[in-house]
Amino acid sequence: MILDNKKVLIMGIRNKWSIAWGAAQSAYEHGAQVIFTYNQMENLEKINELIKQIPGSKAYPCDAGSDESITECLTQIKNEYGKIDGILHSIAHANTEDLRNDFILTSREGYAHACDISSYSFVATARIARQLDMLNPGASFITFTYYGSEKVMEGYNVMGVAKAALETSVKYLSKDLGKDGYRVNAISAGPIKTLSAKGIKDFSTILDVVEKRAPLHNNVTINQVGDVSTFLFSSLSNCITGEVIHADNGFNVTGI
Repeated sequence: MILDNKKVLIMGIRNKWSIAWGAAQSAYEHGAQVIFTYNQMENLEKINELIKQIPGSKAYPCDAGSDESITECLTQIKNEYGKIDGILHSIAHANTEDLRNDFILTSREGYAHACDISSYSFVATARIARQLDMLNPGASFITFTYYGSEKVMEGYNVMGVAKAALETSVKYLSKDLGKDGYRVNAISAGPIKTLSAKGIKDFSTILDVVEKRAPLHNNVTINQVGDVSTFLFSSLSNCITGEVIHADNGFNVTGI
C-alpha cells in the first residue's frame, strides 16, 4: 500500500459527506495512520462516532482563525504521534450573507473573514508545522479549492476570492517549503453535496450542468477526490509541487 508507515493529519473533519472524510478513508485504506482536527463548534460526540470507522484515529480541536490554537493543536499531535508525513487542509468559511447576496455587497469584515479562515489558515498551519519541526522528510501539504477561484460561479462570491488567494498561497509556499524538501499542492474538486455547499445559493443546479457538460459526464465523489489526495501524500507524486490539480471529471476544460 502506497501510504504504509505514514502518518497524515486531516484538518477540518465535519461529517461523512465531507471531502475530508473521503480523503481520510482513502488514506487509511492505503495504509496511513490518520489523525484529525475539528472546529470546536462541531459536535465532538458525532465526530468521535464517525472516526471510529478508522481504527487508531483521534480528533483534536483547532480554531483555524487563531495561531495560538493551531500551535497548541499541532504541538499536542507532535507530542503524541511524533513527526508526521502530511497535512491536508480542508477548512473554509464565509458568512452566509456574503454568499447569498451579490459579491459587490460583501462587507469588509466578511471579506477578511473568508480570506482568513479559507486561505490564511493554510499558510499559518504550514508555518507553524515547520516551526515545530513536526514533519518527516518529503512531507506533503494539500488543500482543497474550487473552480470558482478561476471563473465566476453563481453564488460562490467571496469564497471564490478566498480560494484564489489560497491557490496563489500554494505556489508561494511551494517555493519556501521546497527548500526543506516539502511539497505543497491543491486539489480543485468538482462540486459535491457537502454541508458547506448548502450555503451556496442554487448549488444543486451546477451538479446538473457538470453531469451534462463534463467530458466524463459525471459528478465527482468524495472517494475519488480522496484518492487524489492519497496520491499527493504518496511518494508517487514526489516531483509534483505548487500545482492546482483539477479533480472534476474534466469540467474545467469545457467552453461555452
